[in-house]
Amino acid sequence: MLTKDRTAYIFLILTTLFWSGNFIVGKAASFFEIPPFTLNFYRWTFAWLILAPFTLKEILEKKDYIFQNVKLIIILGITSITIFNSIVYYSLNFTQVISGVLMISTIPVMIIVFCWLFKIEKTNIFQVLGVVFSLFGVIIIITKADLFILLNLNFNKGDLWMVVAMFSWAMYSALLRKKKLEISQLSLLQTIISAGLVFLLPAYLLELSLGYKASLNLPFVLTLSYVVLFPGLASFILWIKGISIIGSNRAGIFLHLMPIFSTILAILIFDEQFMIYHLIGALLIITGIILSSKKSKNG
Repeated sequence: MLTKDRTAYIFLILTTLFWSGNFIVGKAASFFEIPPFTLNFYRWTFAWLILAPFTLKEILEKKDYIFQNVKLIIILGITSITIFNSIVYYSLNFTQVISGVLMISTIPVMIIVFCWLFKIEKTNIFQVLGVVFSLFGVIIIITKADLFILLNLNFNKGDLWMVVAMFSWAMYSALLRKKKLEISQLSLLQTIISAGLVFLLPAYLLELSLGYKASLNLPFVLTLSYVVLFPGLASFILWIKGISIIGSNRAGIFLHLMPIFSTILAILIFDEQFMIYHLIGALLIITGIILSSKKSKNG
């Protein structure tokens, strides 16, 4: 029989596998010229509609409690639904899948930063060193280990936006731990999606006004189906369940499976190359992860 921890591990492995696929599909969407905010808007609109029959009754019954916590829910919605997913899809128009997922893999260390800022957990010297090493790893990847790029600030804008996505998801994960909301996990996801969609709508409308429209063709339908069902619904539900069982810091470690899954898929599908700067950055990030997971002698 599976223990709670082992159940959480299965949830979190599946979560990272589905999210890895999200990067692959997101990159493919850029080839088919599917606008990022449009894809993200329809992703969460359909997810909302699928969840509605299972959640609206509880949400209406607990509407007063939800409104009491509306500020937290809005922040969770903006950081996870509005910002993170949209920016990942946008970034993949300009950067490699491998670079993107390596930067995203620093999120567990960044969660520690936000847990410290929001006074959720104390931080020790090892965690501080872990943050430093991980950030150096991100800088190596962004600059491609080229001093000329750093001195001339000639960065790939996709890489820079991926950093924003990285911090956004770390904040979301830390805040999930700050306060446990007394509603079911499905209803929590529904309220987060609702808040995120409110702020995503203006970005979607702006994208439309600029002439970026998705064609209703097979690539769009297949892409949308995947992002709604797997990284959209399944991963979010499994992520929330995993965190509820073992906590955000321990759950965050599983995000480091994403570079493995995504790199293999990117090499096989897109013929991307794993470069030396990827290796250097990855080693620094791994060092940061190891350091951040250590406990000081004082606790």
